[in-house]
Amino acid sequence: MKVYPTNEIKNIAIIGSSGSGKTTLSEAMLFESGIIKRRGSVDNGNTVTDYFPVEKEYGYSVFSTIFSVEWNNRKLNFVDCPGSDDFAGGAIAALNVTDTALMVINGQYGVEVGTINMFRNTEKIGTPVIFVVNQLDKDNADYDKVLLQLKETYGSKVIQIQYPLQCGQNFHQVVDVLKMKMYQWKPEGGVPEILDIPDSEIDKAKELQAALVEAAAENDEALMEKFFEDGSLSEDEMREGIRKGLIARGMFPVVCTSGGKDMGVRRLMEFLGNNVPYVNEMPPRQNAEGKDVSPDPKSPPSIFIFKTTVEPHIGRVSYFKVMSGTIKSGDDVLNEDRGSKERISQLFVVAGQTRSEVSELQAGDIGATVKLKDVNTGNTLNGKGIDNKFDFIKYPNSKYRRSIKAVNEADSEKMMEILSRMRSEDPTWIVEQSKELKQIIVSGQGEFHLKTLKWRIENNDKLAIEFGEPKIPYRETITKQARADYRHKKQSGGAGQFGEVHLIIEPYEDGKPMPEVYKFNGQEFKIQARDVQEHPLEWGGKLVFVNSIVGGSIDARFLPAILKGILGRMEQGPLTGSYARDVRVIVYDGKMHPVDSNEISFMLAGRNAFSEAFKNAGPKILEPIYDVEVSLPAEYMGDVMGDLQGRRAMIMGMSSEKGYEKLMAKVPLKEMSSYSTSLSSITGGRASFTMKFAGYELVPTDVQDKLLKEYEASQTEE
Repeated sequence: MKVYPTNEIKNIAIIGSSGSGKTTLSEAMLFESGIIKRRGSVDNGNTVTDYFPVEKEYGYSVFSTIFSVEWNNRKLNFVDCPGSDDFAGGAIAALNVTDTALMVINGQYGVEVGTINMFRNTEKIGTPVIFVVNQLDKDNADYDKVLLQLKETYGSKVIQIQYPLQCGQNFHQVVDVLKMKMYQWKPEGGVPEILDIPDSEIDKAKELQAALVEAAAENDEALMEKFFEDGSLSEDEMREGIRKGLIARGMFPVVCTSGGKDMGVRRLMEFLGNNVPYVNEMPPRQNAEGKDVSPDPKSPPSIFIFKTTVEPHIGRVSYFKVMSGTIKSGDDVLNEDRGSKERISQLFVVAGQTRSEVSELQAGDIGATVKLKDVNTGNTLNGKGIDNKFDFIKYPNSKYRRSIKAVNEADSEKMMEILSRMRSEDPTWIVEQSKELKQIIVSGQGEFHLKTLKWRIENNDKLAIEFGEPKIPYRETITKQARADYRHKKQSGGAGQFGEVHLIIEPYEDGKPMPEVYKFNGQEFKIQARDVQEHPLEWGGKLVFVNSIVGGSIDARFLPAILKGILGRMEQGPLTGSYARDVRVIVYDGKMHPVDSNEISFMLAGRNAFSEAFKNAGPKILEPIYDVEVSLPAEYMGDVMGDLQGRRAMIMGMSSEKGYEKLMAKVPLKEMSSYSTSLSSITGGRASFTMKFAGYELVPTDVQDKLLKEYEASQTEE
C-alpha cells in the first residue's frame, strides 16, 4: 500500500450491539475493496477481524481489529469493535482515535441498549455518526420500525440516505436519495445494477431528497444561500454539506446493507469515501496539558499507542495513531510515559493479522509496529523536538470481580507476570494484590470479560488458574463513647517495661465538635485539647488523635508511640479483622516510670487500651455501597427491580431515556458478585449497567451477626 498524505486519510470505527453483524459487514468491505478474495464467516471461524483463538472458540469479537483499505484514491482505516458490553474498552479506545463512527444496527431488533451506550460514548467524544441498518435480509427485519426508533431516539437529525423496497428474504433493492437511483442485486450480492427509481417510488424519493438537501444546506451558510436561491444543491454540494453536518453532529445519515449477502456494501464504501470527513477536517485533539495538536505531517513526530497485542510467532504488536508529524522506519523515539528510548524498526498497515510493510506513515494515519521493548497501551512516543503526552481515553469502571490464584502455588509469580502483560494489552482488566483481603483480585467489565482472560491464560500460556469469590473489604467503626485504661508492665531482670495509658474513644464525623466533658458510670472527665491531629487513613476515613494530658503524667515523647500502637490496632478490627475507621481518640491521663518507661511500653499500652475501649463502644461493621445504574427495555423493569431488591438494594429513582428505561439504585458490593450474569439472564442480554463506589454504610444487624459467626469460624479453623 502506498503512503497516503493526511488529506487523503479517513478513520472510521465500526460499532454497535452484539449480533448487529459488524464482523460480517467488515468481511464484505474487505472483499469489496479487494483485500481478500473470498469472504469468511463467523460460524466457520475464518473471518479476517476475528482471528484470535479465543474469538474462534467463543464465536464473538473480543478485540477491536484494525483494517485499512484503498478506495477511490483514498485510504480508509477501519477499527471493527466488539459489541459486547464486556469488551467496551476496545470500542472506547477506537472512538478516541477515529473520526467517524459507523453505528451498525440489527434490522430485526433496532435500537438496543448497546446502541444507546455506544452512542453515548460518541456524544462524549464528539464523534460523527452514520447509522447502518444491517441484516435487512433476515425474516424479522423491519426497516420502517427501526427508522421510527431512530427518529424517536435521536430526533430530526436522523436523515435517510437510502431505504429498502422490501425486507426479509426479498431484500435486494434499495432506493438511494442522494444519487436518486435504485440499486438492485442478484442473489449473490456484490456489484449492483443501477436503475432509475420506479414510478411508484419517485414521489417518496423526491420528498426524502428534499429533506436531505435541506439538512445538508443547514450546516453551511453558502450552501444555505444557494439552496434558498435555487431550491436545490448539486451532488457535490450535498456531499460537502453532509461532511460538514457530520463534523458538527448536525445530521446522522441512515444507509441500508446486508453484510451477509454483500448487498449495499459497495455503495456504503463509496458513501464513506465521498462524505466522511478527512483527518485534517476534524477538530484537533488535545494533549495532556490541554494544548491543541493538529495532524500536521511537517511537525515533529508523535504517536499514540491505543492497542497492544501479543501474537504467536511475532510477539508484541503495538497499534498506533500518528498524532502529528511523519513517522518513518528506523526512527528513534522517546516513550513520554516511561522515559525509555525505542526504535521503530518496521512500520505496517494491517488487515487483521495480515501486515503490509510501509516506509512511513503521515499525521492522522493508523498503523502498527512490532517488538517495542517497554511500551504499553496508552503510551505516547515522541521524536526529537516534541514532548506530547496523550491521556484522552477514559475507560469505564470495573463491574465484575474475582479472586484469582494459580492452581500450583509455585506458578504464582509466573501468573502475575502474565496478568501484568495482559493488563498492558487491555487496561480494563484491573489487577490488585490486596494486602487487606490477602487475595489477588482481578476486575473487569463482566463475566465474559474475565472468562476470556481465564481462557487465554490456560490455553495460550498453559497455566492452570482458578477463580474464587472475592472477599469484601468491610470496615469497622464505633457507634458510642467508651473509656479504657491499660497498664503494660514487664520485669525480667535489669531494666523493665512500664507504660500506662488512659483514653476515651468516640465516633468521628467531619465537623463534629469534641465535648468538653465526658461522663462514664457517673464520673465526669473534663477534657482540654492541647493538640489535635487528623490522620487520613489509606483505607478511607480518619483517626483523630487528641492529646489532653495535663500535669505531665505522660511525657510528650511517648505520644507518637501511643499513636503508633493505636494505628496498628486499627489495621485489624476486633469484629472481623477488617480495617477500622472514623474514630476520635482522646489520651487524657497515664503514668510513667522514671527508669522502665520506653516507647515500646507505651505503644503496647496504647494498643491494648484502644482495643478494650473499641469493644465497648458499640462496634459496627460497615460495608461498601455502590451506585448502580441499569439501562434496560421497559418490559423487564419489574423483574430487574425485583432482583435488585433481593440484593438489599435501595431504589433511588427511575427515568426514561431515548426509548429505554434507566433504574438507579444503591447496592452493597457483596450483593453485586453475580449481577452481570443475572442481569443478562433476566433480559436476554438486552440490558447493561454501570457501578461506581458511593461510600460505606452500616450493615443490617442480621448481616452483621452472620459475618461475626463466619469470622469466628474462620479463626477457629486457622
